[in-house]
Formats: sequence, C-alpha cells, structure tokens
Amino acid sequence: MKANLITFLYGFCILTVQGLDAKEGDKVALKVFRAGAATSNITPFLGTEIIGGFAPKGSLYIHDELHARCLVLDDGTTQLAFAIVDNVQIPHEVFDAAKELIHENTSLPKENILMAATHSHSAPSLRGTSYTILEQPLDDYQEFVVRRIADGVQRALHNLEPARIGWGAGEVPQHVFNRRWLLNDGKTVTSPYGDEDLAVMNPGRYIKELLKPAGPVNPKIYFLSVESTEGRPIALLANYWLHYVGGVGKGHISADYFGVFSKRIGQLLSPRGKDPLFVGMLSNGPSGDVNNNNYANYGKAKPRRYEHYEKMNEVAEDLAQEVLRVRKTIKYKDWVKLGAAQAEMTLRYRRPTVEGMRRAKGILKNPKPDSREYAKQALFARRAIDAAAFPETLDIAPQVFRIGDLGIAALPFEVFTEIGLEIETKSPFADTFTIELANGGNGYLPSPKQHKLGGYETWLTVNRAEKGASPKIVAKLIELFAQLKNE
Repeated sequence: MKANLITFLYGFCILTVQGLDAKEGDKVALKVFRAGAATSNITPFLGTEIIGGFAPKGSLYIHDELHARCLVLDDGTTQLAFAIVDNVQIPHEVFDAAKELIHENTSLPKENILMAATHSHSAPSLRGTSYTILEQPLDDYQEFVVRRIADGVQRALHNLEPARIGWGAGEVPQHVFNRRWLLNDGKTVTSPYGDEDLAVMNPGRYIKELLKPAGPVNPKIYFLSVESTEGRPIALLANYWLHYVGGVGKGHISADYFGVFSKRIGQLLSPRGKDPLFVGMLSNGPSGDVNNNNYANYGKAKPRRYEHYEKMNEVAEDLAQEVLRVRKTIKYKDWVKLGAAQAEMTLRYRRPTVEGMRRAKGILKNPKPDSREYAKQALFARRAIDAAAFPETLDIAPQVFRIGDLGIAALPFEVFTEIGLEIETKSPFADTFTIELANGGNGYLPSPKQHKLGGYETWLTVNRAEKGASPKIVAKLIELFAQLKNE
C-alpha cells in the first residue's frame, strides 16, 4: 500500500510540473508539443512546358528537382500543416483536391492546412491548359502533384515527435527593390489596353526618366524553427518578400532561390543528415511589386552580368546566413498554443467594359505580324475576350494560423508589399508575417492607391479581383486574427 502511494504521489508531481502552461502558470493536463516534416518530389517529365512568361516553352533539362516541402505542428489538441510547393502559381482546384485527400486519410481539418506556391518561374504549369479559361478538369501533372502534396503531409504526420519551437526575423535588404517606378513630370506609358499608366514595371527603357519607386519594400526574412527536445533540427520555414530571381539555363527546370535556400539551410543546420531528414522551406511573402533589380543604380553604373544560377545562389546564401545568425539568438518554447481560422469571402471579378471588348476585337481584326508591340496588344486582347466569360463573383478563403504569439496570414494572390506591411501593423499578435499565393492563385493584389497608378500588375486578367479588394481582405484577416487571439 505504501509503495503504491509513493508511486502515485511521484506520478502526480511529474504530471503537475510537466503540465505547467509556461504562459499562464496554471496547473493543467500534460501538454506535449510535436513536429514532423517531409518532402515529396514533384519533378515532371522532360518536355513539360515551363510557364514563367508570356510564351510557355518546353523543358529541356532538370537543373534541380522540384518539391512539395511539408511541416506539421501539433500542440496535443490542434494540428497545423504547411505545404510549400515549387511552382509559379497554383489554382485552388489543385490545392482543394490535395486538402480533400489529406482530410480523407487523416481527419486533419482542411482549414488547418496551408498550401502555397513559391513563385518559381522555371517550373511547369499547374494552372492547367489556359491562364484565363477557368475551372478546367485537372490534367495529368496536376493530378500527380495533388497526390504528392498529400503524400508529403501524411509523411510529415508520420514523422511527428516531441519538439520545441521558436521564431525570429533578420534583415537582408540588399536584394529587395520595388520594381514599379514613377517617371519624371508625371509622364505616362500606354498599356496594351490603351490606358495611360503612371507606374511602369521594370523600367529599364526609361532609366533617364525615373522619379521614384511607386511603393515600399520589406527587408525582413522571417522564420519558424522546430527541433527535437534533444536539439536536433527538424525543419525551418522561412518567409522572404521577393519575387523569383531567375537566371536559369534555356529550358531548365529549377526551384529558383527558394530551392537553393531550402538545401543550403539544411547543409548549415543538419550537415550529417540524421533520419528523419531535416526539411528547409522558403515561402514567398507579399512581393507582387518587388524584384531583385536595383533600377536606381542603372544610370550610375553598368549592371553586373551574372552567370546562370549565380544570382539566385547569392540571394539564397545571404538569406541562409542571416537566418543562421538570428536563429542562434531565439528562445525555444516547449509548448505553444496552435490555432487556425478561415472565412469565405465573395469579391467581384474584373471583366472588360463594352468599350474594352470593342477595342480588343478591333485589335485582333487588324493583325500586324511583324510588330512586337502588336503581339503584346493581341495577347491581352485575347485575354480580355476570355475574361468576358469570367463569373460575376470570385470566392476566396483568407486563412490565418496562430503559433503562440506568432500570427501567419495566407492569401491566394501575388500581394503588394504595402498590403503585407499593413497586415503586420494591424495584427494583434506580437509577430506576424504573410504567405502569398496560398491556397490558390488569383493574380496580383494591388491596393486601391496602386490601382490608380496603373501599371502591369493592375491590368485586366493580370489582376482579377475588384479594385477595392485589398481593404476588405485585410479587414477580414484582422478579424480572424482577433478571433484566434481571444480563444
């Protein structure tokens, strides 16, 4: 009897000590935080078209494999899953099918799964047969990727183990530049739709007329790091607000700097490759108006010429080294509260006006086969005609995650940086970042202010949601954040 009593009291003390909630100091049930990670190879067959520009081209060589990189977190009550996929933009139909498959096989709630494209411009299309013909049946490559994303998340679930978690942010300002510029004296440039734009994307031909960038940049690199309770790195999910870098060989398939970073951070943190293997991940933050070209210096010095892959390796190395530096300073938590929230929103699709349709049809009736300018006009004329068949409304599902005092927002657009900064400022969490091209791909999301300036990212079909969409979306995200904060 005495031995049983001692055993009982010892077990009670252990349960009481381990069950302390570090934030509130209350005695609660035993809490164990777990994490698991895995990757799935999604590299296509050679010959698959690469969709990084206006004219898709067949792939000739695989420089580096493409992956869906997956991470699952578990606080004992709630599980959250991330899947970061090497592709330029992925329609919601692909992500929805993958989430459905995961839910069927694991019971993980679909709203607790965040999937996003990295925005590599050297990857095959996951947008189906057309950029503007919507809701098409999934093709063979789309079906393959659906299965591989689902496999990756399920493997990450299988790899769950007791873990601790921490997060932080560093700064890598030397690689982010706003690519939209205003010109001197209010000069405008005519768009393919015949509108006069004040903002010019990638204004290399206007170097002597540049006034100032049309918007801000964000130099931060955010990251979330998980390791086993013994200190073995499990995964690291980073977030940087920069478009793809590019500079690949002709017809090359590549994961761009997102893939280079993921590999490099693994080399730095887990050089011996213990099983299960460490998973590095880099998501794309709000960078719809940001790239790696410093146009402010173009008029002062001749731009440096890089070899293939040199520039993306430079960017990835700088990011990895900064993450490594900051990671040494963060404090890991043995347990944090997890949460997820999602809401359905209905926006209006942008469609051509009567005058826009008349102009588009007129352009196509008068071809000029030897004119590059006409080729661009004809491309967007055909897109405008396709857009006339768009539905009246566009349904999206803004999503937020809570990881302790860290908030993560997810949007199915290429989001302008100023919108991401607004989300961060208004968030009720101590730390916040945003993942773009998440759970779908609906083109660019400029603010109303940027719509007034015009420019490529505001053109019809490049931007699909109504011009007043961003304030509505930001308000909904902050509402969802508040809901999680108060739970």
